[in-house]
Amino acid sequence: MVVLMAIDHVRMFFMEASVRDLMNQPDIPVLIYLTRWITHFCAPAFIFLAGTSAGLMATRKTPLQMGAFLCKRGLWLIFVEIFVISTANTFSPLGMAEYGGATRVVLQVIWAIGASMILLAVFQFLGARVCLFLGGLILLGHNLFDPLWPSPDLSSGDSSLWSFLFYQGSFILKHFFILQLYPLLAWFGVMLMGFGSACIFQQEASKRNRMLISVGSIFIITFLLIRASGLYGDSNPWRIQEQGILTTILDFMNVTKYPPSLLFLLITLGPLAILAGCADRFRGRCKNVLVMFGRVPFLFYVTHFYLIHILAACLGVMQGFKVNQFLTSFRFFPEGYGVGLGGVFLGWLMVLILLYPLCKWFAAIKARRRDWWLSYL
Repeated sequence: MVVLMAIDHVRMFFMEASVRDLMNQPDIPVLIYLTRWITHFCAPAFIFLAGTSAGLMATRKTPLQMGAFLCKRGLWLIFVEIFVISTANTFSPLGMAEYGGATRVVLQVIWAIGASMILLAVFQFLGARVCLFLGGLILLGHNLFDPLWPSPDLSSGDSSLWSFLFYQGSFILKHFFILQLYPLLAWFGVMLMGFGSACIFQQEASKRNRMLISVGSIFIITFLLIRASGLYGDSNPWRIQEQGILTTILDFMNVTKYPPSLLFLLITLGPLAILAGCADRFRGRCKNVLVMFGRVPFLFYVTHFYLIHILAACLGVMQGFKVNQFLTSFRFFPEGYGVGLGGVFLGWLMVLILLYPLCKWFAAIKARRRDWWLSYL
């Protein structure tokens, strides 16, 4: 998933400004649409599997030990999101002119994982079955609140604190301008479901795989039925498009990620479950490389942001711009900068090639050592 995720981040930093906002354009090229859509799988996979990992770990620790670990791990991840990843996104830790000199902090998937872990530190005392039930209840019911929340205003800086739970928002806290992009409630529901589902991954392989494929198939069928009805499950309704059936299909699949709707989670977790159920059948060098990257997801996630931003600045200089024009968020890169989709995929391959030696080295360290600090990386 981290390899797939990198495509979208390279797109954000490399692509022409005119095609940065993708999903709601009715005339969007199909390949660009798919480049964005396939990365929807990443955040649900990260957060669900973080919950699953905690559930498996809970079989070896007492609830008190588990709670302490989850709290420390969660706080560490939030720290990294605020001070390490936000800096990678802007290269301006002391402030940005676009925000009146304030330091921009973006709370994204690492924040969602960290905050959900802190909550899970409490809820795990209820047991795996209760966590699974509560997670399912959140996923099924949180869209009932959609009509209550305002449209997100990410530029005002005066959002309600409710946005941390239910919708996107922005805040000003002294020198920091905080953009909260991953509302917590629904993502916490995903982690609860991962924690409660850990028992599936303790089953004998053939039984586990059959169960994963069955659950994934049910999720996909449920998505198709609910989405076709248009009655519930997503704040972005679909409709038949004048441009034809292909555009209608794209609109049908354009479900809401921020916050993740019921339909978004059904159509991402469903295929992921099937993929996990079939993973044992894959063989070859390509699988080995992907598994290696998957063993060091945190290292890859942090370093790939810095590398992508550096490469974007180098590309900008090659196109005639100044380096200091790239010491900001990609949304403020100069007009005229950027490449097309082919350049995005070339940049993505470059990122993977450059990070491969580092990730392989660190994966080997994690394979042969059991130092306590390695669990935080």
